[in-house]
Formats: sequence, C-alpha cells, structure tokens
Amino acid sequence: MKHKKKEFGLILFMSLVYLFLYMPIFVIIMYSFNRSGDNLTFQGFTLHWYKEVFGGDPLFSNLWLSIKLAVVSTVISCMLGIFATIGTYRYEFKLKKYINGLLYIPLVIPELVIGLASLAAFTKMGMKLGFATLVFSHVTFCLPFVIITLRARIADFDSSLEEAAMDLGSNQWSTLRRVTLPLLAPGILSGAFMSVTLSIDDVIISYFVSGAGQITFPVKVYGMVRGKISTNVYVVSTLMITGCILFYLIYMFIMRQWTKRIRDN
Repeated sequence: MKHKKKEFGLILFMSLVYLFLYMPIFVIIMYSFNRSGDNLTFQGFTLHWYKEVFGGDPLFSNLWLSIKLAVVSTVISCMLGIFATIGTYRYEFKLKKYINGLLYIPLVIPELVIGLASLAAFTKMGMKLGFATLVFSHVTFCLPFVIITLRARIADFDSSLEEAAMDLGSNQWSTLRRVTLPLLAPGILSGAFMSVTLSIDDVIISYFVSGAGQITFPVKVYGMVRGKISTNVYVVSTLMITGCILFYLIYMFIMRQWTKRIRDN
C-alpha cells in the first residue's frame, strides 16, 4: 500500500513538473489558431494567421534569417571544432594548456559582455554590422559547446584504428576522412544540434551585432514584447517548435541507426 502511494505521488509530481514545463508551449500553439486577434481569449479555430504569415509577413523573413544564421554558424563551428579538438587532444605543443583555457572562456563570460565586446571590435575594425558580424559572433559562443561535445567523444576514441589504417597504406587525410570523422560523427551531430539550438535562441549577442535589415526572429520578438504581441508571433513560434521537434526526431533516428550499425559490425 505504501509502495502504491509513493508511486502515485511520484507520478503526480512528475505530471505537475511536465505540465509546468510544457503548458506555455501548448498555449502558444493554441493561440496560433485563435480567431481573435487580441490574444486574451480563445474565440475559435482559424488558419487565417498562418495564411497571413505565409503570404509575406515580415516575421517569416526574420525567422528565415535566424535559420540561415544557425546553419552557417553551425557548419563553421563544427569545422573549426573538429580540427581544434583533434589538434589540442592528440598533439603536444607549447602553450597548449593556455589555448585550451582560451577555448572555454566564452562559456563563462556573460552574453552581454560578449555582445558589447563584439560590437566594439567590429566598430574598431570598421566592419559594417550585418550577416557577417552575426555569423562571427555566433561562431564565437557556439564553438566551445561543439568542442566540449567532441572532446567527450574523442576521449573514448580507439587510436589503434587510425594506426591500423596508416599501416595499411592510408595517408593522414584519408585516415581522417574514412576513419576519424565517421567515428566522431555522433559527437559532431550532437555538437551541431546544440549549436543550432543556441544560435536560434540567442537574443543578447544578436541584438548588439545585427545591422539594419538583419534582425533575427528572437530579437524581433523581444522588441515586440514592449507593445501588443501580434498573433503572427505565435504562428511563427509554432512553426519553430514544429521544426525543432522534426529536427530532434531526425537526429534521434540518425543516432539510432548509427548505434545499430556499430553493434552489427
């Protein structure tokens, strides 16, 4: 009897936790179909706001900019992260420990400081604020997360596989492409997933380094919070939630297939 009470209490507690976490998401999705535009009461189901967004609402262009920014910064972060991880983990050189420390500095510095520092640096160099400055800044704070993920993967890496490939006549580039990168693929995917999430979610850094006509979706929504929030914000947010869920399902499918392939081999 006591065991059943504890089990019921645990289920009730976890249900309340999940309700607290996901209720705001459900509210956003529900109000994206709201017939009323005041966002105060739900007055019926409609697809009018979705038609308006896909018909050329400016918020859609802001969302598209955020997606492009996330993809570009993630690709660059993963490429730099792969070589930085392999170089700092496998090879010994002077100032290695200092370089390792510098790689993790963006993790402990507040985003406000990174945003201000980036703005000051771009202004000093005479760079025009725009997509390039957004990419550079996002790579700066996404790269450490990619490196951390890859280091966790490379720590369990069996270097004898690379040595065997080299003994069979493979050069360093071929070994990297056919042996090292495939074995690091789960870590690369995990780092990419984290980088995309961080980039799309960022507000503070993007606020400082975005130029005219280069306003990301989170920054746009942040500016709209001060006044009346349009129902189209809920629509675009719902599309983002759907995209994130699909992206996560694809990621889990790839990881499951990859794990199954390793077990079969």
